[in-house]
Amino acid sequence: MKRVTAALTEQQRSDLIATLEERFDSHPERHERIAWNEVRLRIEENGGALRSLFLMEQTEGEPDVIGVDVVTGKAVFADCSPESPLGRRNLCYDQAAFDVRKKNKPNGNAVEEARAMGIELLDEDRYKKLQALGEFDRKTSSWIDTPENIRALGGALFCDRRYDTVFVYHNGAESYYGARGFRGVLYV
Repeated sequence: MKRVTAALTEQQRSDLIATLEERFDSHPERHERIAWNEVRLRIEENGGALRSLFLMEQTEGEPDVIGVDVVTGKAVFADCSPESPLGRRNLCYDQAAFDVRKKNKPNGNAVEEARAMGIELLDEDRYKKLQALGEFDRKTSSWIDTPENIRALGGALFCDRRYDTVFVYHNGAESYYGARGFRGVLYV
């Protein structure tokens, strides 16, 4: 993944906000009763959020607002690309899984990539809520945040949508596939 360490240029900021607004306007079913002006103000005042959204966009995640957090009142952005973001595939689950692989190492790992982007992996509940807003991962799959008890035993969870149903699966955390990436969530 291409790292962004410096602040975004004014042109990058402007282009990103225009892209986000266009996507927001194109998919009102994802964020009923949420006003773009409020969302825009939140992201413009938060350089870290802008950087994270920029990276989500750069890796083809197509971030969009999918709700408001009931506890904090923050806007919830998630990757809404039809398939798992292309720029975040061929990754095992976490650093421990990456370290275990001796041959055919993956490009990296989902947990560390998400952390570097300033986002979190979707958990099972958030993934299912996303799927209620559209049809995602019909040809791909996405790693999700895995409970510690499963991870301690060497496993990790991923999800997809097949047969008009959202499935949750398990795999060895060190596995990786060209059609599996991860979707992230960002609270702004």
